Amino acid sequence: MVQSRVEARALPVRPRSHVAEIEDRVKKALAARQTITRDIETEYEEKQSLGDRVADMVAEFGGSWTFIFTFGAVMAVWMMLNILFLKDRAFDPYPFILLNLVLSSLAALQAPVIMMSQNRQAEKDRLQAQQDYEINLMAEVEIRDLHDKMDKLATLTTGGSGTL
Repeated sequence: MVQSRVEARALPVRPRSHVAEIEDRVKKALAARQTITRDIETEYEEKQSLGDRVADMVAEFGGSWTFIFTFGAVMAVWMMLNILFLKDRAFDPYPFILLNLVLSSLAALQAPVIMMSQNRQAEKDRLQAQQDYEINLMAEVEIRDLHDKMDKLATLTTGGSGTL
């Protein structure tokens, strides 16, 4: 026996919200037989300001092995210069107070830049998750629609008994 199904294109009724807007977009795309996928990466990159791009580059370099090895080498050279080569005329004698100031300043500037980059990455991830939801919702509705069509076909083929 064929079970009655809710209209395939009818989605659950919810209060107007961000999710409802997404569902409206999915309904419109289904009605127009359009896809809803889009290139989130390109879309997001086009919206970035120069400052955003610079912050991302700084965060990318600041979190790399290249930065760690380069900065480690600079610190080693700084210390060797002041301990071994410049001894009496050292510009930053042991305990390297100037080096400590440079390291603290670098950390104070680098931390907020990395946090800004992480916030933008979280926003990009949110957009990707939203698109995944839209695609999953559209697929679910299309599958329901196919089930309805198969049920109707089964009903027609078997003369209403619902079994093949």
